[in-house]
Order: sequence, then C-alpha cells, then structure tokens
Amino acid sequence: MTAGHSLSLVTTWTPASEGESLAYGIELTNNGDTALKDFTLGFSGPARIDPHATLENGKLLKRLSNHTLIAPPDGFVLEPGATWKAIARGLSYGLRHWSDGANSGYVALADGTIITLPTAPTQGKGHNSPLLKGAVKFKVPAKAPVPVSIIPWPKSVATTGARIVPPGFDLQPQGEDASKAAAAFATLVADLFPVEAIVRPASEAGMPVNIAHKPGLGAEAYEVSFADNAATVSATTRQGMFYGLVTLGHILRGAKLYPQTFLFPTGGTITDEPGFTYRGCHLDVARQFYTGAEVSRLIKLMAWNKLNKFHWHLSEDEAWRLEIDAYPELTEIGAWRGHGKALPPLLGSGPQPTGGYYSKAVVREIVALADSLAITVIPEIDVPGHSYAVLQSLPQLRDPNEIGEYQSVQGFPNNSLNPAYEPVYTFMEKVIDEVLELFPAGIFHLGADEVPLAAWSGSPLALDMIEKLGGPALRKKHEAQLNVLGNHHGADEIEGSPTALLQSEFIRRVHEIIASKGAITGGWEEAGHGDKVDKSKTFLIGWRNVEINAALAERGYDMVVSPGQRYYLDMANGQAWAEPGAGWAGWSGPQETYEFESREGWTEHQLKHLLGVQACIWSESMTDRAIFDRLVFPRLSAVAEAGWTLPDRKSWTRFSALVGLMPIMYGNWAEE
Repeated sequence: MTAGHSLSLVTTWTPASEGESLAYGIELTNNGDTALKDFTLGFSGPARIDPHATLENGKLLKRLSNHTLIAPPDGFVLEPGATWKAIARGLSYGLRHWSDGANSGYVALADGTIITLPTAPTQGKGHNSPLLKGAVKFKVPAKAPVPVSIIPWPKSVATTGARIVPPGFDLQPQGEDASKAAAAFATLVADLFPVEAIVRPASEAGMPVNIAHKPGLGAEAYEVSFADNAATVSATTRQGMFYGLVTLGHILRGAKLYPQTFLFPTGGTITDEPGFTYRGCHLDVARQFYTGAEVSRLIKLMAWNKLNKFHWHLSEDEAWRLEIDAYPELTEIGAWRGHGKALPPLLGSGPQPTGGYYSKAVVREIVALADSLAITVIPEIDVPGHSYAVLQSLPQLRDPNEIGEYQSVQGFPNNSLNPAYEPVYTFMEKVIDEVLELFPAGIFHLGADEVPLAAWSGSPLALDMIEKLGGPALRKKHEAQLNVLGNHHGADEIEGSPTALLQSEFIRRVHEIIASKGAITGGWEEAGHGDKVDKSKTFLIGWRNVEINAALAERGYDMVVSPGQRYYLDMANGQAWAEPGAGWAGWSGPQETYEFESREGWTEHQLKHLLGVQACIWSESMTDRAIFDRLVFPRLSAVAEAGWTLPDRKSWTRFSALVGLMPIMYGNWAEE
C-alpha cells in the first residue's frame, strides 16, 4: 500500500434473472484520509468484460482479455470513507464460481503512482457458503475392500499372508538398468516422504528387495514376488523395474501408516502392465508461472501415479516461458506482465513486473529428472493461434500491410501467426531446432487450437493465399470477417472456413519442418484440419468430446483422449459457487472423473489408434496454490488409474478407500 493511501477492491456478481439483468459490480473503497481524483482502476481475473459492455457510473478505457482498465465519471472525487461503485452489464461469459472474478487490482494516479489493492474474492448474490480451497481429504477406512494399498490398481494381485511391516527397503539391484531404477526410486521417496525412510541402507536392517532383469515382459510391465524376508522386482526394462518399486512403496506406506487397514504380504505375486502406452499430465505454465522446483515436484507426483508423459505447455497469448537463443525478445518481453508493459496484468498478476521463464539449464535438469522417473517430456509451442505474447515480442512477424482487427475467444486481438507471411516459417524452424535440442524425446507439439474465425481477414498476403487455394469467392467471404469482433468461433468449429484452410497450410509446412528433423508432431485435435500431415508421424489430443476423438481415429490419427468435461482439471469439482475453478465445459468431481471410460463407443478399428489419456492442468484460476491442490487432487490419480487399470479392474469403492494415501502438490488440505 502506497504511503498516504489505503484502498480496497470488492467485486460482486448478480446473474441475470427475471426483471434483472446480470451485473458485475466493482466497488473501490477509500479507507485512507486522502481524497482521490484523476485516477484509473485496473483489475484482472478469469472473467472478461466484453468490449461492448455497458459500464454504469464509469468509463471503460481498455480491455485486453481479462485485464480491464476503467475510470470514474469526469470530475469524480473519491473522498475518504467513500466507495465508488460501477456496474458492468456485459461479460464474455457469466461467472459460475467464486474464482472467476477479479483476483487482483491496482489504482494508477495521474502522477504515475501505482497503488496495489487488497482484493477480496468475488461475492455471488445469494451465495453465503464458505469458499472452498485445498484438496479434499479422502479418509482411509478402518476396513478397506483390498488388503494392500496400490494406485493405480494392478492387472493381477495374488498376494498371501501378512508379516510385521518392514521398517524400509534394502534395495539390491542386479545390473545397470536395475541400479538406475533403484537410484531413481530412492531419490523419489526421499523427496516425497522425507521422514518415512522408505529406502534404508543395509546397516539399518531394511527388508531386502532384489531387482532383476527378466526377458520377455512388456515395455512397462513388471512382477513383484514376496517371500517371508524379502521381495523381488522383475522386469525387462528400467521403466518396468521402477514401476515395480513404486508398487512396493505404495504397499509399504499403506501398511506402515494404516496397519489396522492394510498389510504387507509374506507370499504371492503381483503381475502388472498398463492398459495404455500414453498416460499423460499437461501443465499450462503460461497463464500462471511455476518455478522449476514446482514443475519438478509435479513430475515426481506423476511418477508416484505411474504417469509417463509430461506435456509442458510453454507458450500462450499470456506469456512465453522458454529461453530461445535466436530470439531473446521472447523472454525479455513475452515472459513478463505488468502495468505499462507489452503484456498487462492478467489472471491475477499485479501491476508490478510478474512472470518468469525456464532457462535451458533448468529445462535440461527437468528433462533428466523426468527421464529417470520413466517420464517423457513433450514440449508445446502453441501456434498459429494463442501467439499474442510472441507477436508483442516480435512484431516483425506480422504482415506489415495487415489492417483491421479480429479477436480470439479469450479476447486477444490479432493473436495468430500468419500462414502467408514467409518470415513466420524462418521463426518456426529456428524455434523447432532449439526445442528439439532441449527435448531428446523427439516430439514437438505445435498446438493448433482455437484460431479465431476472422484471423488474417485484413492481411493482403493471407487473402491472396485464400484466393489461390480456394478461389475468389472464398477470399471475398473472408474479407467480410474484417473487424467482426463479436465473432469468436474457432476454426475448429467450421472446418471448411477460409481460416481453417489457411491454418491447414500452416500446419502442413510446420509439420514438414518437424518431420525433416526426424521428430514426431503432436497437436490438439484441430491439427487434423485438411488431413495435411503424415499420420504415421503425428498424434492428436482430443479435447472437446469422445465422439470427435473417435471420428479422428477413424480417419487414421493416433489419439490421446482428454475431454474438457472430465479430464480438464481446471474445471470445478461441483456446480456450487463456493467451488473454485472454471465451468465452460461443466464440472467433474473425483468420482465422475474416475468413472469416465475413454474407450466407450469406439469401434475395433478406432481403438487401434487410441494411445491413451491425459489430464490437463490449465492455470487461469490457479493464482492461489490452495486452488491448485483442490482442483488437481485426487483427480490426477483418478486419470492415472484410468490410464493404467483396465476397465473391468476399476472400482470407485476401492479407489476412494486408497486415494487418501496419495501425496499432493503443496500440502493444502480442505478444512474438515
């Protein structure tokens, strides 16, 4: 708070009802002893005031996506103890949950002084329940439906007997792969459970665990056999050995922490392998920045859940997060937000410079960590849409003769790389080269989602390309979209549109660059527009619904299922206003997420192209890390079990009895 000034911001939400239009209330209170005049108020949060909104008792000065700058009426003075109340009567979408509203604000005075405001959660009319944060703690019952605690549940559990719970394990690897698996497991449990001493040196009498190579098992398969005084983990690969050790770790923790509920076997065998080869978790680090340590923590939690693909969403309209030597402007400009910067405060970031990026050294550390834990890192640079931060950093990538304006569904103007402008491909090739050098898995995810329907409608180069590819009538149709700001449909919804035609040409060229480097192209489902890619070198992630996923599989695309309705972990856990999170795709509680079956409705031919499933952590709502814990856990484990455990082996009753043992990201638990 600036000396001499004390202000606070409250926002309210009144949904539309009979006789009353919706109202997004903004209330600025002067708690100090100095009157204010000639000031502006900036605020941001997931909710977006529409550019054509009516603002009562105020003036809408600027709106960029979820950042809004308003001013009181001319001549207004905010006296000490008084409150200025303005009401917006137009939003891009109605608020559904308390986290949708403004979660940061500031006042800018005429002399350049910036005052950061304390901002209370948005108050919803008729909603008085306590606001919910922190992960729901699933209580471990006194009697569980199974004798051992393991998530995801294995293919076969045939254990017998019960012994005194060992204090920890004495790992005894045989061979290089076994040694690597043992070292990775020991480091993992020391980081996740530092006081539990799951792995002990031989001098402390830990139970011997032999780790041995066994030929002929699947790439991620393993066997665990028990004897009175020892256990053996057998697998063909390092990954399988690691997963067998993780299973042993789960069993030990359950038996140690809940000895009346779970046991440690004396005999029998666990035989296991995953149902899907792709079991992913995505993290959007552009809307909110997560430090390298936070990303590493999430990767460790993924490993404990036997997830094997980390989809790292590194660029967006809101920020660019990866160091690129060829274009230092991307991180010098595109990684930071703040008042007066190329990117304003967005999604809860305040007026002060806020943000960050990952240096190449940090990326290499994270990739090496993930590899040790049997996780492949898939980088995403989201193009051609969602590129506002890129174009603010490198304006030379725009067609210099482009006129007019179009807007994305998220409210960013002119945010897409132009498929008809040749320097764009020089940029893409340099970025692809540097990204593939950092990420040795040889996969480049190019995004390709949500290009606005009116994109490039004011670009002569783009219009010429449309005429060349589709004829004069199609060009004229696209020219008519110029400055149609209310048209927010994505090209994914109208596949025959001029924009979809341009986008498919962009995807074809970028895919050819990726393929020429010997790499695989990943994309969201829109990357399938026009079938311009080599399907043997491409996979798609479907986000709208399973029917579209299955249709793309029918066309020959390898698919990963991640429907917003069930696997987007930014969606709220329930319909209540008190729940945090988004609501555009609906809501999905832990049980709904767990019980969703990605294979349902697919033909035998289509199933051959179903690679697996992925949880997506989009970060718009996650300014508060307690919100992150509530939204991600235990739903991440629910998706993990869906990716590993075959449908006939799944059981919500069992899962809900065991999931209370699973660790979470930040340790924020909901109040009992």
